[in-house]
Amino acid sequence: MPPGQAQSPRAVGRASYNPAPPNATQSRAPHLSLALSTNNPLELIRADMAAVDRVIHERLTTDVPLVREVAQYIISAGGKRLRPALLLLVSGALACEHPHRHTLAAVVEFIHTATLLHDDVVDESTLRRGRATANQTFGNAASVLVGDFLYSRAFQMMVDVNQMRVMEVLSDATNVIAEGEVLQLMNMRDASIDEASYLRVIRSKTAKLFEASARLAPILAQADPAVEHACATYGQALGTAFQVIDDVLDYEGSADELGKNLGDDLREGKVTLPIICALRAGNDAQRALIRDAIEHGRIENLPDIQRIILGTGALDTARAAAHAEAQRALDAAATLPSNPHQEALLQLAAALLERRS
Repeated sequence: MPPGQAQSPRAVGRASYNPAPPNATQSRAPHLSLALSTNNPLELIRADMAAVDRVIHERLTTDVPLVREVAQYIISAGGKRLRPALLLLVSGALACEHPHRHTLAAVVEFIHTATLLHDDVVDESTLRRGRATANQTFGNAASVLVGDFLYSRAFQMMVDVNQMRVMEVLSDATNVIAEGEVLQLMNMRDASIDEASYLRVIRSKTAKLFEASARLAPILAQADPAVEHACATYGQALGTAFQVIDDVLDYEGSADELGKNLGDDLREGKVTLPIICALRAGNDAQRALIRDAIEHGRIENLPDIQRIILGTGALDTARAAAHAEAQRALDAAATLPSNPHQEALLQLAAALLERRS
């Protein structure tokens, strides 16, 4: 399989940071240094996103008050809603106005929200999007069970669409996400984790739903396999870049901007790319301090770890990896029809690197 290609679940662990070299069809992609439009890339789909919000609220209907309360709590917290936005932007780029696009955009948001509910329980998180997590507010049991409700409601909605290929893509994505969660759990407090293992986790846990969201639009549009592949590659690359930047911000951002506690990754024993890069570039004493902090969750050492990560250039190295993935997304999007939605996809990939939350 060529480097950078959107992968099957069995191949996801063999990824590398190096994007495929541009070929003749990719050479039209703008380089990330090119100044793209300053307009909000999501402005084009404002009406579509409003329609998705209506579907979300309609499909949260239940006779069980606690289910409705917990689900509304986390969904009303806001968030970027990048996954449904991605499905809608790719639909626009392909001139696809399929009536099920809003339903499927809501489906991917339900799946994502379910993963957040479960993640926060596993990670014992207390803050998300600037307020207490659902598990902190309602307890672990309620959060897990409402996450299960959202998963099952998402699958009910998939059945309504009545397309086996849609079911295949979303069920596969959900399974891979679960595998990624377990892989991450297995890797906790293991300072020997390398880049390949890190990539395997984030391409399963995070990028897979981005990939599926981007793939659904060409399926609805009945596009040819090459277009579906380009869309899936864009989604996977965008999702990978998104997670790498998220991991960078855990060491250089602020709690107010991020809406979560800084140093959570260190407390939880997660070995992310900034840590991997610092371990590779640091001296013996620095590596020993980082390993001890990871293996024992020493959050009190966060200021020292931040200084090491900054001093070794680890953040720059991690950002360069995100830059390469964003460029791979640009290369894939450049093969799609040229129109305002395609331009928004290009802009979204470039703007991702500048995010602070």
